[in-house]
Amino acid sequence: MAHDPNDAPRPAVSEDPALDSLETRLAAARKAENERLAQDHAQYPQAAGLGMGVVSTMLGYPLGGIIVGFAIDQWLDTTPWVTIGLMFTAFAGAVLQVVRSNNNRK
Repeated sequence: MAHDPNDAPRPAVSEDPALDSLETRLAAARKAENERLAQDHAQYPQAAGLGMGVVSTMLGYPLGGIIVGFAIDQWLDTTPWVTIGLMFTAFAGAVLQVVRSNNNRK
């Protein structure tokens, strides 16, 4: 390796204060983003539970109305009128229940 006569000892270079400020702001932004992502992911099981509740209500109420209506129709020999009436009444009740649960969530 050749010796360079202009190779004099260089003064120590200090870090730029703007870089320190940038690193501090980046660290704060990363922390805020990680907290936001943690909150977004924490709400997913709650939303999934709410969705399953809506599905079970929309299926369960009319199915229950059909079963009870069929039993009453067999007992009173009025097939299929009570079954149809209870099925539509139970569906209306299911819609009302879903709307109420949606309003309570807000």
